[in-house]
Amino acid sequence: MSWAVVAKKDFQDAIRSRALWGLSAVFLLLVGGVSVLYATLDEITGGEPTAVGLIFFVGSTIGLFVSVAAIVTCYKAIAGEREVGSMKILLSLPHTRRDVVVGKLVGRTAVLAVPIVVALLVGAFAGTALLGEIAPVATVLFGVVGLLFALTYAGIMVGLSATTGSTTRAAALAIGFLLVVEFLWDIVILALVYVANGFVFPTGTADFPAWIYPVSQVPPSSAFVTSLTAVIPDAPMQASGNVPTAEAFDAFFATPWVGVVALVLWTVVPIVLGYWRFQAADL
Repeated sequence: MSWAVVAKKDFQDAIRSRALWGLSAVFLLLVGGVSVLYATLDEITGGEPTAVGLIFFVGSTIGLFVSVAAIVTCYKAIAGEREVGSMKILLSLPHTRRDVVVGKLVGRTAVLAVPIVVALLVGAFAGTALLGEIAPVATVLFGVVGLLFALTYAGIMVGLSATTGSTTRAAALAIGFLLVVEFLWDIVILALVYVANGFVFPTGTADFPAWIYPVSQVPPSSAFVTSLTAVIPDAPMQASGNVPTAEAFDAFFATPWVGVVALVLWTVVPIVLGYWRFQAADL
């Protein structure tokens, strides 16, 4: 298991990042803060606060953090070692390029998993202390989907890093992905609906085409929250940006499980393409 050796060393190196620890500290304070807000502000809950509702509220916070932390943690994963020349030394050991890519993916996922586990503990403590209840099944399922989300973003960023030998280019690709897919995707959706609807915006929910629902799951953070809706019993209904919930569409693909499919695709496709580029690269 040569990739495991790479993963262990990569985890040990990445976990020392001061930027990551700084982000984790901010994240810890953020999770604690939103937990208190959820438990104390009726305007947020729209009714009686529950432990499951708290999990979803925390989950919506995790999305942005993991995406930013993934950039900080992963964009140099392969490009950095190629740029400084240490990749040649690494490959002179009994490691193949596939071992390097898999090892980097596992190591960086483990790094991103640390703050997610912390969020679970903080959320569980807050639920017990502030609400007097805890949802054990929902908490465990949140952890499972959260780890899949960490793997997804690690796969995207390591895959992008594997396509180039320049950390500057890798950072540009990572930030560009974040801006377009996470921050500007609602604009893309509205533009698609506007064109498909004859250059007129829909006047109501019923006028939205059903295919817009899976398109709305392209941002990994949206797919993450939708996946929570799919796997957690009695989950609150979640809309994605300007898009109605799955229940508003009469189509077999208008289901929250589309979020799980999106996370799996984002996990597999970028890392496969990145490995393909890395395998053919002249070091």
